[in-house]
Amino acid sequence: MIARLGETRPSPFRSREERDLERIEKREAVLKAAVEMFNARGFHATSLDDLAASLGISKPTIYHYLGNKDQVLLECLTRGLMQLRAAAEEAQTLPGTGLDRLRAFLRSYADVNMRDFGKSVIRTGEEALAPESAERLREMKREIDAALRNLVRAGIEDKSIAAGDVTMIAFTLAGALNWPGRWYNPAKGRSISDVAEAMVDILTAGLAPR
Repeated sequence: MIARLGETRPSPFRSREERDLERIEKREAVLKAAVEMFNARGFHATSLDDLAASLGISKPTIYHYLGNKDQVLLECLTRGLMQLRAAAEEAQTLPGTGLDRLRAFLRSYADVNMRDFGKSVIRTGEEALAPESAERLREMKREIDAALRNLVRAGIEDKSIAAGDVTMIAFTLAGALNWPGRWYNPAKGRSISDVAEAMVDILTAGLAPR
């Protein structure tokens, strides 16, 4: 059918917005497959050829969307740390006591560490990255550690948390809540939220003033 003069006909070409959305969706698909494979096999035991084969694409396609193997891992780890940083920022805005805000952050902290991108932070050491990439991650980790200490300190100041060594408390909490990133198995039947809640209950029971 011939369009009349001035009449708009449907275009067989995708709009820029559609192309951008498709690029985002494909990039996310590659990243999700990468983090799952790194967590399951280990970073060094996974090649970009393995990743490409799992998706039915070519290795240059991975380069197009994410870059080389170091850049793929950096994106996975950055995503996990950004989730932790966002959880810390949100906790600081919540109502309640310092202990209430700390508990909220710790639940989110454990939750993130039991999901794919959080797991990658726990399971893959910085030595796998190029030096400049590793330093970027260390800076993000320092920010998260500082946020945790600030939440502990605020609880001590408002007396909802017993006085103690802020750094030692923070390291103990973070150390315990990092480990679910290695041992949590959804096939065992307990949900991520249940495990996070139970662990935070145990860890914060000793923080309340006596």
